[in-house]
Amino acid sequence: MLVIAHRGASGELAENTLPAFERAIEIGADYVELDVHADAKGRLVVTHERPRTRRDYPTLEEALDLMSGRIGVMVELKTPSRYRRHDVVARTVRLLSDDDALVCFQRTPLEEARALRPGLRTVQHVGFAVSIRAAHNAWAAGFSDARVTVRGIHAATRLGLLPLVYTVNDERRMRELAAAGVAGIFTDWPKRALRVFGADPL
Repeated sequence: MLVIAHRGASGELAENTLPAFERAIEIGADYVELDVHADAKGRLVVTHERPRTRRDYPTLEEALDLMSGRIGVMVELKTPSRYRRHDVVARTVRLLSDDDALVCFQRTPLEEARALRPGLRTVQHVGFAVSIRAAHNAWAAGFSDARVTVRGIHAATRLGLLPLVYTVNDERRMRELAAAGVAGIFTDWPKRALRVFGADPL
């Protein structure tokens, strides 16, 4: 079971921050998931909401420098079509290592990413106007915990996709999803998830 620290160890520390990413590494999560927008200057910045001009955000480069070689990273591009002029897909793809993955709700950016870099791991979120079949070229399919079904999990598996579910913080629910065949969960509490799945987190 992959334990994916949602925006870092965001149950303990402020989400999408370098300390939250460092904590996820310390705990022993398999991946850190983080959100990326382009700011007004075109910088790739780590934030869930659209960036505000007066706030200071870590850049994607800073986040990847911190985590490179220490943990896998899943970079979610937030509405990348809004930032076409900044070429966010190609720039992000160039920064990722072979152990990292690109995540998106939109199909087109992931198709563009795979065309630029065949073999790149991509995670297609499904269920919001995107069918499971639309994800067939991806590495994994991401399901919302509120909408995932056993049928969907099995469909993803048949298509050769890793079924991942977000965002799961309840321990009982973690066990249910593992029994249903889910390959990984996004969680704000990676320490809790590692304990549930038999690891010995710090």
